[in-house]
Amino acid sequence: MNSADLGRRVGVPSTALFTDQYELTMVQAALKAGTAGRHSVFEAFTRRLPEGRRYGVVAGTGRVLDAVENFHFDDEMIGFLRQQDIVDEPTLEWLAGYRFSGDIWGYPEGEVYFPGSPILRVEGSFAECVLLETVILSILNHDSAIAAAASRMSAAAGGRRLIEMGARRTHELSAVASARAAYVGGFDATSDLAAGFRYGIPTVGTSAHAFTLLHDTERDAFRAQVDSLGRGTTLLVDTYDVTEAVRAAVEIAGPELGAVRIDSGDLLLVAHRVRQQLDELGATGTKIVVTSDLDEYAIASLAAAPVDAYGVGTQLVTGSGHPTCSMVYKLVARAGGAADGDGDAPLVPVAKKSMGAKSSVGGRKWAARRVDEGGVAEAEVIGTGAVPEELVGRELLVELVRGGVVVAREPLEAARERHVVARGGLPMSALQLSRGEPVIGTEYV
Repeated sequence: MNSADLGRRVGVPSTALFTDQYELTMVQAALKAGTAGRHSVFEAFTRRLPEGRRYGVVAGTGRVLDAVENFHFDDEMIGFLRQQDIVDEPTLEWLAGYRFSGDIWGYPEGEVYFPGSPILRVEGSFAECVLLETVILSILNHDSAIAAAASRMSAAAGGRRLIEMGARRTHELSAVASARAAYVGGFDATSDLAAGFRYGIPTVGTSAHAFTLLHDTERDAFRAQVDSLGRGTTLLVDTYDVTEAVRAAVEIAGPELGAVRIDSGDLLLVAHRVRQQLDELGATGTKIVVTSDLDEYAIASLAAAPVDAYGVGTQLVTGSGHPTCSMVYKLVARAGGAADGDGDAPLVPVAKKSMGAKSSVGGRKWAARRVDEGGVAEAEVIGTGAVPEELVGRELLVELVRGGVVVAREPLEAARERHVVARGGLPMSALQLSRGEPVIGTEYV
């Protein structure tokens, strides 16, 4: 479920100033040159995956659609641009009436991607498309990085429950976006209430060490929590002595105790000891939740431990070492000829030529994923002409915006479910946590 479904906002009323100044100065120069209305095609893609990663995860698409809809300049913003002498009066007049009226196609949220994948294609006049560059990249780069980390952690968890709890480790609005992206990537719940409010993500949480320290004894703290939240609550058992805490927890809550949380120590060893103690005390149904600076490697190391759920914070909301996906937004085609805004002019492929690794491939692109006889992906195929007959029906881009109107709203659950399917269609080596190259290659035709 997204914000359009809920009608709830946690953010800003306009995204128009979430941009770099040069986007506006380019518009000014293009308006004066008569090229601002030239039909153009921009694409967002990445030239490479973060080092060692085997696949990427598309996340943030729903937020991009929100951002495009909310991209408009109100009187106060126009006043700011005028006061700072950012652009001239004709440009300010043009900006005051700005609403995106073009088309957007892209990989659906939750899909996987690879180097060169045309993750998002934005088409319209040069001026209206170029203004969206910064906000689109800021959303896709952040959310896709979080979703990729979440996906790796989800694979490592092997079906055990995952809780996002990184709000205190990032910017307050990034925390909401991170919870959303983590949910797309396979997490089950968040501790962040703003994310639950805006996106309908399940929220969880009970108590911290401060609650135990507040009371004269640990038993007093447990009794107060159980009296208030019920026997099914989760008690934090590592403030003092874990063994004594588990004994007190079961004595106070009974065998119906919902769960215990362990937040420090040798989690593998402590989890085994706590499971044995819970079983001996008759609390066989009580679950064990572990936290404490977990990442996908720590989660994988606990695969043999009797753990029922993981709580992940810092490493998740920072992309587990890769906080961005290095996506770029490039002009790949524009109308030929000198006629500004001539919709009938043929598109001319354009591309940056660069020494080193910053070159790009021109032309409006399609993408499809070729699979083997077993239905397992074997190549990401990208082209600019007709789609080969054997790939028809396997195209990856879907229509998101038509004539400035969003046409692809979907519940967040749909993106989450799509990711499970997309990741499941990759070769098994995609789930390896060891460093490696992209699990399938990119082919241009």
